[in-house]
Amino acid sequence: MNLQKVLQPAVLITQTVRGYGKHNKKYLYKDGKKYGKVIYYPMNPDHEDPPIEPAKLFRVQRVKPFKGNPYWEKRILKDLGLDGKQSDFTVVKNIPDVNALLWKIKHLIKVTPVTFPYGEPTANDLKHTILKENGECIVTKEIGPVIERLEAAEVFESDPKRLDTDLLKRDSRMKWLNPW
Repeated sequence: MNLQKVLQPAVLITQTVRGYGKHNKKYLYKDGKKYGKVIYYPMNPDHEDPPIEPAKLFRVQRVKPFKGNPYWEKRILKDLGLDGKQSDFTVVKNIPDVNALLWKIKHLIKVTPVTFPYGEPTANDLKHTILKENGECIVTKEIGPVIERLEAAEVFESDPKRLDTDLLKRDSRMKWLNPW
């Protein structure tokens, strides 16, 4: 009796061993949509992917150390200009050749798509362009000619309804001295 109780857990373990073969459930995967070499199986048969606009540029930052990687990964990092400090980043085009390189070192980098919320920069806007960590490329446009800005400043200063600094100081002091 004791021998059966000892052998019983071993029988259960051998029965729950999983077979590591290819599944034979082709009947479940009939409604797949083929995109190139990838077959996509949507949850609903009438599922439609939303249209997306791929980013033209990627901001690539190295997040793992350069040291200790194989020579082929170091070569890719060096070609992309990511062999310096870990906080450095580079901007690369979203083309298949560059994407293949990024795929090989995906465990070492962080890729952020670059977006242009205020329009793409031109050659004249390069001095006024900032690329944030979240991938937003902020382009500050010039306000306009200096003469128009000077005229606007004069109109503002000569406005009788404007609250200037001296008036605000006097009013605040009077309210402090006579609060009621």
